[in-house]
Amino acid sequence: MTSLSVEMLAADAVEPITSAGNAQLGIAVLAGIAVIVLLITKFKMHAFLALTIGSLALGSFAGAAPAKTIASFTAGLGSTVAGVGVLIALGAILGKLLADSGGADQIVDTILAKASQRSMPWAMVLIASIIGLPLFFEVGIVLLIPVVLLVAKRGNFSLMRIGIPALAGLSVMHGLIPPHPGPLVAIDALGANLGVTLALGVLVAIPTVIIAGPVFSRYAARWVDIKAPEKMIPQRPSEDLDRRPSFGATLATILLPVVLMLIKALVDIVVDDPEQGLQKVTDVIGSPLIALLAAVIVGMFTLGRAAGFSKGRLSTTVEKSLAPIAGVLLIVGAGGGFKQTLIDAGVGQMILDFSKDWSIPALLLGWLIAVAIRLATGSATVATISAAGLVAPLAADMSTSHAALLVLAVGAGSLFFSHVNDAGFWLVKEYFGMNVGQTVKTWSVMETIISVVSLAFILLLSLVI
Repeated sequence: MTSLSVEMLAADAVEPITSAGNAQLGIAVLAGIAVIVLLITKFKMHAFLALTIGSLALGSFAGAAPAKTIASFTAGLGSTVAGVGVLIALGAILGKLLADSGGADQIVDTILAKASQRSMPWAMVLIASIIGLPLFFEVGIVLLIPVVLLVAKRGNFSLMRIGIPALAGLSVMHGLIPPHPGPLVAIDALGANLGVTLALGVLVAIPTVIIAGPVFSRYAARWVDIKAPEKMIPQRPSEDLDRRPSFGATLATILLPVVLMLIKALVDIVVDDPEQGLQKVTDVIGSPLIALLAAVIVGMFTLGRAAGFSKGRLSTTVEKSLAPIAGVLLIVGAGGGFKQTLIDAGVGQMILDFSKDWSIPALLLGWLIAVAIRLATGSATVATISAAGLVAPLAADMSTSHAALLVLAVGAGSLFFSHVNDAGFWLVKEYFGMNVGQTVKTWSVMETIISVVSLAFILLLSLVI
């Protein structure tokens, strides 16, 4: 799950790297995934190496020339790091500033004081849903991780009890609610009404996020009972601090990128004229890179300087924040490389070829096509774009409400069962300190619950409106 520009490039790959038939390509996909899982689980190989080898194996099984496979993998790795890597780095800097200044302590202490033990998962899902409304999934992750890990440790919660509600809030917003890229592209492709889609999306999102978040987290915490990983937990600030930032200043710093992106989204909807001066400005300040960079720069004053940091101390804080995320960056990048290898091999087109003869209701068809492309390519936005394009002719004769529901059905399908070919899978795994099996039992199952439950509510709405 990366930014729209990266995903659009992936969706528009013009020439497959292999001319293999659908049967051979299907076998190659399964073999490539099996190689990755086997190397990680049985041979304990580092995920970056396993993903690299798995991508090369996929190309070989599909009959692609090694040079083309390598080019495809490196292009995917590069585009993923370009789209996500800088965001992860900026998020790490902001997280370190939060931790070292005492700002994260201030936020966590306030949350723990206000929310009871029982209501904590509900508080986390609410916070994540609000923050996730205008943000890309990866930006939300890097903003929320310090808070999630600290709340889990200080409150002595299972990490899954706190982490799953936060992930569910971010993921539901990403898949179902405009102004996220996938839903916006589907709205355009299907000619749906943005306002109606947004309203129905919220109706579907509320019960879905409750079931996949606080409710499912009870079971996830039993299946995978782990504590927050020490290496990822923001450490308490040194005792030499005389003061720490106020709760208001800390919260405002965290919410700054949220507000900037939300402003951009609202201006895009209301103005809808790329040549208009206001939209040009908001397109810049509301881009994920600039929004997070602004938060980091502001944080140096509202967090660092407020805690009495010298210029040298600020520089040291930034430097120390980057070393722990090197492994995360490589793994997420390699996940993007594997995804791009799948796409360039023609897996998306293979799914579309299979689905042309399916004779089922339009809402279910849109969901199934998106599910198939999501499972094969690992990309939620590519799944949304491809599935929306295929079912677009069906939307021509639909009412306004049913066209909006078709957008939501496609978005729901695009979230189904994230696994080893999704860069988001590796992002969650590394941040939460889980192994592959634990990530499947928690994150992958949660994504599947979101997809299936939201489809159920979409189908119910289609009977009523």
